[in-house]
Amino acid sequence: MPPHLTLERVSKSFTLHLHGGAMLEVVSDVSLSAGPGECVVLGGPSGAGKSSLLKIIYGNYRCDSGRVLVQDGSETVDVAAAEPRRILALRRSVMGYVSQFLRVIPRVGALDIVAGAGRQGGLDAETAAQRAKELLTVLNVPERLWGLPPATFSGGEQQRINIARGLIADRSLLLLDEPTASLDARNRAVVIDLIENKKRSGTAIVGIFHDDEVREALATTVVDVTQFAAKAA
Repeated sequence: MPPHLTLERVSKSFTLHLHGGAMLEVVSDVSLSAGPGECVVLGGPSGAGKSSLLKIIYGNYRCDSGRVLVQDGSETVDVAAAEPRRILALRRSVMGYVSQFLRVIPRVGALDIVAGAGRQGGLDAETAAQRAKELLTVLNVPERLWGLPPATFSGGEQQRINIARGLIADRSLLLLDEPTASLDARNRAVVIDLIENKKRSGTAIVGIFHDDEVREALATTVVDVTQFAAKAA
């Protein structure tokens, strides 16, 4: 079985238009893969390009060169060259993403946000609603908050909504950008268990975890992103 994700010599730079068009190279010639049940952790200090790599995989950033190969059933899709509608299709059925920040439509309740993500990921309405309730319960989000919009929640509560939304559907590739950063020890342990369940089900995971405990519990491989620093740096 091929890896769910393969990066081949991926490079990315940004043009600083406010600084005379200077080029800032973030990463160069990144190659890695993530297969079923693997958790590849991106290591290195802040600014090394870890979050940029996740955004390249998800299609938020275009890379300057290289290939980002995502397995969609029997088809291999190069995200770096794919049309926007193909990338959106991958996000619905193949790629899940948990960022550091919750961005949702205002005034929509937490339960509807999570269940809606499940429906977008291919679950029928009844299954999506049931899974949403189960996840919110496991993640210790009080039931009295389920009908309220998360904008009024604490940072930790918002992040738990974010995690539930990212994990509810059955996707083969999961991208995690510091999902436990704002959580207490109790809820970190819950999230570790949820991610382990995804690994056991065959999901490939690429993640950023600055918490040593979380990284050691989940990583099958740690890739030091500083080895892909710009050649001219």
